[in-house]
Amino acid sequence: MGFEYFTPTKVIFGKGTEEKTGELVKEQGGHKVLIHYGGGSVVRSGLLDRICRSLEVSGISYVPLGGVVPNPRLSKVREGIRLCREENVDFLLAVGGGSVIDSTKAIGYGLANEGDVWDFYDRKRTAKGCMPIGAVLTIAAAGSEMSDSSVITNEDGWIKRGYSSNYCRCRFAVMNPELTCTLPDYQTQSGCVDIMMHTMERYFNLNDTMELTDGISETLIRTVMKNAGILKKNPLDYNARAEVMWASSLSHNGLTGCGTGGGDWASHQIEHELGGMFDVAHGAGLAAVWGSWARYVYPEHPERFARFARQIFDLEEDGDVNALALAGIEKMEEFYRSAGMPTSLRELGIDPTDEQIREMAEKCCFFGKRTVGVIKKLDAADVEKIYLMARG
Repeated sequence: MGFEYFTPTKVIFGKGTEEKTGELVKEQGGHKVLIHYGGGSVVRSGLLDRICRSLEVSGISYVPLGGVVPNPRLSKVREGIRLCREENVDFLLAVGGGSVIDSTKAIGYGLANEGDVWDFYDRKRTAKGCMPIGAVLTIAAAGSEMSDSSVITNEDGWIKRGYSSNYCRCRFAVMNPELTCTLPDYQTQSGCVDIMMHTMERYFNLNDTMELTDGISETLIRTVMKNAGILKKNPLDYNARAEVMWASSLSHNGLTGCGTGGGDWASHQIEHELGGMFDVAHGAGLAAVWGSWARYVYPEHPERFARFARQIFDLEEDGDVNALALAGIEKMEEFYRSAGMPTSLRELGIDPTDEQIREMAEKCCFFGKRTVGVIKKLDAADVEKIYLMARG
């Protein structure tokens, strides 16, 4: 498959790199910055103070806006848009993980375009631009620091939707792996699942793929699995944190999708409805549904799942491609369990009713307006069956 690869984000990687934030914003022509962040950890750790000092040294003024939560809310986006207009902000700085960066991107869309920002996520309009954005990454997971996408939750109906365009790509991403060392293990492991899934979504497709892209994808997945295990035993291991942080960016900046035709993405769409309705951790939600999705769709392309089993888990084929495919799916679920991740919705801590499952399936398929996935095109009835399988 032919492809286009566009990854314009400047990466500054290593210890102490957050001290360069001010000069990076200055390089981009920023004069007044919105510092967008989540909870108190950025404040308690002293990171926010260090970034503010860096901006001050470069002669850049700023206004803070905290309070971003996982599965970031549309109401906070709208608050940010109003604040930026009142304060004449000309540059947006996300300090946090994927939720903060996604919220910042949505604010950027709202500032650069007329009308309601939700229209873009609701597929009613197409964005024509985005306010410039930079990121200081504190969580390795979503890859939003180098991706073209963002995901926002609308509290009116608890609908979670993504929107993608090159306009929102970060101008720079500051990556200091040390900033992730204090994350709780559950958040670290959930992030590792999200990283792997960004590559697995692209890996599972129906096209003839490039051997090089497959090799990069397989190495990335195995690297994250290895270092997730290291971090479970020693969360302060800098080298493991660095491997995972760089994998986060490479997994979602388009590299592992070169020549794949785009990938499947059904697991993400199915999980988005869990996040919207139950506010679960994204990576954990992906782990909870992936095995059920894989078992439901693998008969459409068992050879691809068999390659996954061979290359990721070193399983040997005995002539039965379906058995090998299923063995690989089981091995991946074993990894999830070893990482403390759920492999069913009940293990995730939720037990949706049949009515809630039907509602999520309808929302996932935009109430009959789309199917999801490419290995097998899934309508609402298919998605409902996967939820039921995943309920456990």
